[in-house]
Amino acid sequence: MRDLAALKQEVDDWKTIEIRVVELSEMLDLAIEERDGSLLDSFSEEHAEIEAKLSGLEFKLMLSGEFDDRDSIIALHSGAGGVDSQDWVRMLMRMYLKWAERRGFKSQVLDVSLGEQGGVKNAIIQISGDYVYGNLRSERGVHRLVRKSPFDGNNARHTSFALAEVMPEVEEGVDVEIDPDDIKMDVFRAGGHGGQNVQKNSTAVRLTHIPSGIVVTCQNERSQHQNREIAMRILLGRLIEAELKKKAEELAEIRGEHISPEWGNQIRSYVLHPYQMVKDHRTDYSVSSADAVLDGDLDGFINKYLASTVGETDVGAKG
Repeated sequence: MRDLAALKQEVDDWKTIEIRVVELSEMLDLAIEERDGSLLDSFSEEHAEIEAKLSGLEFKLMLSGEFDDRDSIIALHSGAGGVDSQDWVRMLMRMYLKWAERRGFKSQVLDVSLGEQGGVKNAIIQISGDYVYGNLRSERGVHRLVRKSPFDGNNARHTSFALAEVMPEVEEGVDVEIDPDDIKMDVFRAGGHGGQNVQKNSTAVRLTHIPSGIVVTCQNERSQHQNREIAMRILLGRLIEAELKKKAEELAEIRGEHISPEWGNQIRSYVLHPYQMVKDHRTDYSVSSADAVLDGDLDGFINKYLASTVGETDVGAKG
């Protein structure tokens, strides 16, 4: 019913545009025939409105994947770079939360594993809104930061890496089936800085999907039930994402293309020293306002990436 409603709305939007274009054409003919300046002004205003609406509909055509209209879960992992890398994950988490705020989307931090000296080792956030996954799948991959390290006494330049996993929000029993016997659950006490236990009860949850070997841990909530529910949502997203990745690799093999491993697939560099620049290596799109990007101004990168994929067969595309 949800898919049907979405398709009906999509058809209605295009039909409305079609009707407005016909009416606009008639208005122009009348304005020319009557030599009516006020009608020409109205024509210009209506034309601008239709053009803006059409631009929005054309953008949606780039979001044709099966799960593009869904909410999204982002998992961030620190890589090479020690405490700098963990600080980089913290910065990325803030960047995506700011992006969600700018777009009017809801966001929630599902789980955070803090570093011992500062920063964040791993973070999982959920962003909810129209076509969030379709937008954020462009962020999947390795993000590289170059800057003067605030943790280096010599103020030397450091390079840090972080991996972003982007998963769609899916429903068990609707989008994916899981045999309960395939899930192993372990419980333990939630940890804080330095690994010390911060709760007396074992509320943290670790889920292992035995057939795939995928492991998900959640310890952010105070209730074991809440942590299991969140861990299950993340596991479902990872299973779907693994299936989409498998299909993409099969398609790339047919095409004779090469897909690099995720940690080797550096998608974007953020340079803060000796100059400011953020460059996407897939599209060559770059901006000099790195601070604005880190404050959530990502739409330019997202739009360029989506435009660059138009015409490619999307393994997750709706039939």
